[in-house]
Amino acid sequence: MEVSVETTQGLERKMTVQVPAQRVEDEVENRLKRLRGQVRLDGFRPGKVPLKVVQKRYGPQVRNEVVSEVLERSYGEALEQEGLKPAGQPHIEPVSMAEGSDLQYEATFEVIPSIEVGNVEAIEAERPSVEVTATDVDNVIDRLRRQHADYVPVDTPAKEGDRATFDFEGAIDGEGFEGNSAEDVVTELGSGQMPVDFENQLIGVSINDTPVVEFTFPDEFPDEAIAGKTAVFNVTVKNVETAQLPELDDAFAERLGLEGGVEELRNRVQQSLESERDQAVHSQCKRQVMDELVRLNPIDLPQVLIDGEVEQLREQTKQRMRQYGQDPEQMEWPDEHFQEEARRRVSLGLLVNEVVRSEELELDQQRLQQALQQVAANSQDPQQVLQSYQQDRQKMQGLEVQVMEDQVVDWILERAQITDKPMGFDELMGRAETANQED
Repeated sequence: MEVSVETTQGLERKMTVQVPAQRVEDEVENRLKRLRGQVRLDGFRPGKVPLKVVQKRYGPQVRNEVVSEVLERSYGEALEQEGLKPAGQPHIEPVSMAEGSDLQYEATFEVIPSIEVGNVEAIEAERPSVEVTATDVDNVIDRLRRQHADYVPVDTPAKEGDRATFDFEGAIDGEGFEGNSAEDVVTELGSGQMPVDFENQLIGVSINDTPVVEFTFPDEFPDEAIAGKTAVFNVTVKNVETAQLPELDDAFAERLGLEGGVEELRNRVQQSLESERDQAVHSQCKRQVMDELVRLNPIDLPQVLIDGEVEQLREQTKQRMRQYGQDPEQMEWPDEHFQEEARRRVSLGLLVNEVVRSEELELDQQRLQQALQQVAANSQDPQQVLQSYQQDRQKMQGLEVQVMEDQVVDWILERAQITDKPMGFDELMGRAETANQED
């Protein structure tokens, strides 16, 4: 088999492969002989059909199958012979497929670039140093009390934290629009259940009030027909209620399913906050380390991988829109909208894989099981989640990639320049929320 490789541009390669005709013809003949013993034709005993008859009847079909299989196998053999790692599927262009002639074709594809990860010691990152305080625990318990509050009607003006029930009907330039009205809407003022600018205009209203609320939709609002426009809403307040918080006592703890009273409640909250802290610290360190890894190790990227990542990001965006009841088919996103993040993800994937390969890192099975247990614990039916991962190899591979990435981050953190930065719990979680929104 003869193979030649030409660099067309960047990471693109054109590989010309020539397979001796005899390899194809021998395989065709062998298959026809095997077929001869299996076919049944009128006028011939089983296994006694002349080879020429079998060849005439089945030859073209068998040859097409052989050519397809030889092409596929020879492509893999040629890649191995030339030491090439394709980034995606090739474009195959036949040159010669005629019977009796050598099989010749051209395969055009992009290759994975040669990568050498360096500058790890130059990576700098700030690691949040956070102590969970009694005040942090108190704040969570106060939120739990508010979540279990009893609401009673009041005649006084609504204040932040009160619950308002109202109808509304909106118009833009005097015309209605999709989703412009609703009845018996219930919202806790200041909770962010509705847009902040809308909620703020309801503070101070009382039952039977009919305030007029103006709200400007953000420019990036999914519905382009109303994005950036100001709507006027006629609101009718039907009820205002204030919260009566339960006493913080053993009875409240038992109401939450804790038999150990207030002490157990505080311990559980403390442990939960420390777990959240540890996850947020790791997440922030990981983001910084990965960003620095990409910045200090620029590499050429195969366009086919970028295009694939763009499509994945687009599909993830559509799924998020569906979760919020929006129709993603009404939106159009050009590839440029996802290019930067797609390039980052492709770079990270290639660099992480190279660290794993060059440092001979192996998947930590204990860590994988811990990650799996964590995923299950966060679900309503842990046993079902465990079973779904055990039966779905694709799901498990995704978790394995995540764990392997974490191992690479730990490997880098041992070599990078890490500075501990003291901060409060709320500041840490605020940063984590911002990072999640950016992702």
